[in-house]
Amino acid sequence: MDDLFHHADFRHESVHFFRDRPSGLKAIIAIHNTRLGPAIGGCRMRPYESTSAALSDVLRLSQSMTYKCAIGGIPFGGGKAIVVADPARDKTIELLHAFGNAVESLNGRYITSFDMGTTMDDVRTIGDVTAHVGGIDAASGNASASTAQGLLACINASIRYLRGAEKSLHGIRVAIQGVGNVGGRLARLLSAQGARLVLADVDQQLVSSMAEELGADLADTEEITSANVDVFSPCALGGILDEESITRIRAPIIAGGANNQLASSSVGKELKDRGVLYAPDYLANAGGIIDLHYQLNRAPRENLQAHLHGLGDILRRVYERSDETGLATNVVADEIAEEVVLRGRIDSA
Repeated sequence: MDDLFHHADFRHESVHFFRDRPSGLKAIIAIHNTRLGPAIGGCRMRPYESTSAALSDVLRLSQSMTYKCAIGGIPFGGGKAIVVADPARDKTIELLHAFGNAVESLNGRYITSFDMGTTMDDVRTIGDVTAHVGGIDAASGNASASTAQGLLACINASIRYLRGAEKSLHGIRVAIQGVGNVGGRLARLLSAQGARLVLADVDQQLVSSMAEELGADLADTEEITSANVDVFSPCALGGILDEESITRIRAPIIAGGANNQLASSSVGKELKDRGVLYAPDYLANAGGIIDLHYQLNRAPRENLQAHLHGLGDILRRVYERSDETGLATNVVADEIAEEVVLRGRIDSA
C-alpha cells in the first residue's frame, strides 16, 4: 500500500482502518472535514483488487462529500466508508455488525448510509449496534428520487444557460448511461417533460423494458458516449470521462448522477476547451444527501423541493463564474465549496 501521508489525495482530518477476523471485516473510514458538522457518507462494499485501490477510492469519495454538503447547503462534513468484500458472497449480519461497531467507535464523528454494494436493509442491520446511521426510514424520504429531481433541475439550468432562459426540456435529446435507481427515475422525469431519450445499461432486461415503457432508443453502454444528443447523463460508475473518452462526446452538455465522473481534474479543463458545459458531479447529484439531511434533522419536508430546485441556481452561478474567470466548472465548484467550508457555516434549510 502507498504511504498514506504522501498520498496525492490525502487532505483529511483522519483515516481509520478496521479489521475484525471473526467476521472477515476489512474496512476503511475516511473523515475529510467536519467544520460544517459531523462527516456523512455512504458505505461502499466492493472486492477491491488492493488496499491501495480501496484507499484511493475512499479518499476521493470522502472529499467529494465535503464539497457536496457545502455546495448543497447542508450542515455536514464529508466522510466515506469502504468495506473490502464481495457483497454477493461475503455480506453477513456479523460483517455488518462489525462495521457498525467500527462506526460506533468514532463517537458520532462519522454517520454512515448505503452506497454501492449496500442497501437500506443493510444500514438497518448496521443500526443494530450504532445510532450513527441515516437513510433507513423509507417513509420519511427517498434519496434516489431526490437525487433524480436535483439532477433534473441541473439539466434544466444547463439547457437554459446554453439555449436561453425560456427553453424547456420538450424535444431535448438526453442520453442516460445507467438506468438504475437514479438514472431510471431521471428517465421518467425527463420523459414526462417531453424529452427524447437514448438509454444504456449493462442490465439488458431492465433497459429494454424501460425503453419500451418510455418510447426511448437503446444504445450500447460505451457507444452511448458518442450519441448525437443535447445532454449526456452518466448515471452509472465513475471515472468514465478521460482524455480518450471525451473526444467521442458529441453532446454540448454533460450532467449526470454518477460520482467521480472525471478521471482526473484536468479533464474538466479539456471539456471547457472543447466547449462542453460540464455540471460538476457532486453538485448535480447532491439531491440524495440533501434528502438525508431532511430525514436526519427532521427538517420540514415542504422545503425539500425548493432546496432541490435551488441546485440549478447554484449551477448557474458556477457556469457564470467559469465564463468570467476562464476556469473549468469543476475547479469553480471546488472554490465555491471551499469558501463555504472556510466560512464554517451555511444557511440552514
